[in-house]
Amino acid sequence: MLQRFAPLLLMTFFICLFIVLMQFLFRMIDDLVGKGLSFDVLGELFFYAALTMVPTALPLAVLLASLMVFGNLGEKLELTAMKAAGISLFRIMRPLIVLMVLISIGAFFFQNNVLPVAQSRMWTLMFSVRQKTPEVEIPERSFYDEIPGMNLYIDHKNPETGMLYGMIIYDISRGTDNTRVILADSGRFSFTRDKTRLFLELHSGEMFENLNDNSMGVGTSGYMPFRREQFTQKEVYFAFDANFNRMDEGGIRSQYVGQNVSQLRHSIDSIGERVDSIGTVYADELLATPYVGHASRRIYTDTAGHRVREVRPLPEYHAGVSEVNLDSVFAKPSVSLAKSYVNQAISDSKRSRQEFEYRALMLTEQAKLMRRHDIEMQRKFTLSFAILVFFFIGAPLGAIIKKGGLGTPLVISVFLFIIYFIFDNTGYKMARDGKLEVWQGMWLSTVALLPLGIFFTIKAVDDSAVFNWDAYKLFFARLTGRMPARSLELKEIVMTDVDKDRAREMLTTLDADCAAARSPHARRALRSELNAVVDYLSNSRDAQVIALLNKYPFEPGRRNMSVIVETTRALLDRIGPAENTD
Repeated sequence: MLQRFAPLLLMTFFICLFIVLMQFLFRMIDDLVGKGLSFDVLGELFFYAALTMVPTALPLAVLLASLMVFGNLGEKLELTAMKAAGISLFRIMRPLIVLMVLISIGAFFFQNNVLPVAQSRMWTLMFSVRQKTPEVEIPERSFYDEIPGMNLYIDHKNPETGMLYGMIIYDISRGTDNTRVILADSGRFSFTRDKTRLFLELHSGEMFENLNDNSMGVGTSGYMPFRREQFTQKEVYFAFDANFNRMDEGGIRSQYVGQNVSQLRHSIDSIGERVDSIGTVYADELLATPYVGHASRRIYTDTAGHRVREVRPLPEYHAGVSEVNLDSVFAKPSVSLAKSYVNQAISDSKRSRQEFEYRALMLTEQAKLMRRHDIEMQRKFTLSFAILVFFFIGAPLGAIIKKGGLGTPLVISVFLFIIYFIFDNTGYKMARDGKLEVWQGMWLSTVALLPLGIFFTIKAVDDSAVFNWDAYKLFFARLTGRMPARSLELKEIVMTDVDKDRAREMLTTLDADCAAARSPHARRALRSELNAVVDYLSNSRDAQVIALLNKYPFEPGRRNMSVIVETTRALLDRIGPAENTD
C-alpha cells in the first residue's frame, strides 16, 4: 500500500502545488510585469511562494491520492479479494493511517518553523518588487508618466537604435508652478552606471522654463518671468533609481505572519494585557470626570491591592468645583447667557463623543490585531487535522465508488475541496471580524467535513451502497410519510402460476397479522410478510389482482394499516373460496 500510495501522493502534491502557484502568479502578475526583475529574484520569490502554498495543496493532494489508490483497488477487484480473504478495510488502511499521522505531525512543524520564515521572506520580496521603479518602455503617441516628476510624449521610435522622435517633455519635478517644457526633434534615453539617474540626450529643440523662484520674485508688472532656450544638442539628467532594493526582513518577521506558536502566544498575551489596561484607564477616567450636578467617583487601591471606586460629593475631592443646581441656572437667565450655556454644553458633548469614539476605535484595532494573531496560531493546528479528515474521506469514498484513474477522483476532489474552501474562507472572515470566536471560525471547515469522513468510513467498512439513489428516495419518503406507489404490470410470460389455496393462506395470515400489529416494532416485522405476498401474487394472470397489489404501500405504518387490511380482504374476495378437494 505504501509503494502505491507514496509516489501517487508526491505526484498529486506537485500538481496541486503547481496549480495554486499559478493562481498566485495570476493575482500578482501586475506587480511583476515590466519591472525588469532578474531570474534569481523571480526564482526566489516563486520558491517562497510555493512554500506558503503547501498548506493549501497538501490536503487536496491527500484527498486526490487516497481516492485514486482505493478507487483503483476497487475497480480491479483487489479490494474485494482482500476482504474475501478476511482482511478488513481498517487493516488495509493501517499503513496509510500511520503515514498520515506522520505527515500531520510534519505539517505542524512545517507550519510552526518553516512557514513563518517563508511568509516573511516572500512578503518582503513582494513589497520590494512593488516599490521598484518599472522599466522605461515608452509607448508611441501617448503620454508616459512612469518616470517620477515627468510626463513624456513621443511621436514614434526606432526599436533597433532606441532613438525617439517628436519628443515633448513636461518636467514637473520642481512643482507645477516651475514646470519645464522641452521640445526636441529626437533624443535617446540611457542610465548612469549606478542606475540611479536617467540620462537624456536631446537634439534640435527648445526649452521653456518658469522662473517662479522666491529669490527672484514676481515682476512689478505682475507677469511671471520665464526663460526660453534653443539648442542643437542638450543633455538632461533626471533622478530615477532603476535598481532593485531589498527591504529589511525584520519588519515582517515581527508581524503575526512571521511568528511561531510560542511567539504568537506571547504577542496575544501582551496585546490582551495592553487592551485590558487601556480599557481600565479609560473607564477610571470616565468615572472620575466631574459633571455638573453629579457626584464623582474616586478610584483608589485598598490594603489588599484591589481597586475600589468610592462615590464622594464633588467639593470634597475637586477643589474649586461645586455642584451646580441646573434649575437655578436657567430660572431667570438672559437669552444670550442661556444660549451660551447650551452652546458650551453641546460643544463639550461633541468633544467628549469624538474623544470616546477615537478611544473605542483604538481598542477595536487592538482587539482585531489580537484576533489576527490568534487566527495565525490556530492555523498551525488546523492543517494537521485537515489532512487526517481528507484521508478518511478519500480512502473510504474511493473504496465505495470503485473508480480509478484521474477523471472521477479529480472531479470529486475538486468538488469536496470547494466545499472545504467555502467553509474555511467563511470561518476565517467571521473570526477576523469578531462575529465568531477565533477557534470556532478557524475549525469550522474541518469540523464541517468531519461527519462526512465518519459517514463514508462506516459505509465503506460495512460495504453499504452509498450511491443507491432508490434507497435514498425510500428513506426520505418514509421521513415525509409520502411513500411512492407500486407500479406492477401484468406479465406476458409467467413461469410459475399462482396457487389459489396458497395465495388465500398467505392473505389470511397477513390479515390476521395486520389486526395484531399494534406496536411500531410489529409493523416493521410485517414488512417482509407483505413483500412476500406481493412477490407471489405478482405472477397472477388476473389484471384486477395486479391492480389491487399496486394499492399496497411499500412500508406498513400506523396511517396506512387500514389500506393494507382493505386491500388484503379485496384480494381474498377476488381469489375466491378454497377449492373442494373431496
